[in-house]
Amino acid sequence: MANIKSAIKRVQIAERNRLRNKSYKSAVRTLIKKTLGAIDRYAANPSTEAMQEVRQQMSLAYSKIDKSVKRGVLHINNGARKKSRLVKALRRVEPTQSAAS
Repeated sequence: MANIKSAIKRVQIAERNRLRNKSYKSAVRTLIKKTLGAIDRYAANPSTEAMQEVRQQMSLAYSKIDKSVKRGVLHINNGARKKSRLVKALRRVEPTQSAAS
């Protein structure tokens, strides 16, 4: 354990940031899973309600990914890759539908 005051403070800040990062990463993973689940449900039974749910879940996931990038939890390229993979998954099940959210 650190004995110097500034080192103690750095340990506390590192722990605070670690918990914040963990929270954001967990939320991003959860929203991505929910979005992929909504896409699967849409693929099984295409309807306007299912597409509405997909768009809502994708919007929530995009928002959380962008916030994570803005706060430095995710690298900008990592966030872009996650968003790209969501759109790619949607286009696989609905190639004619525009996936821009």
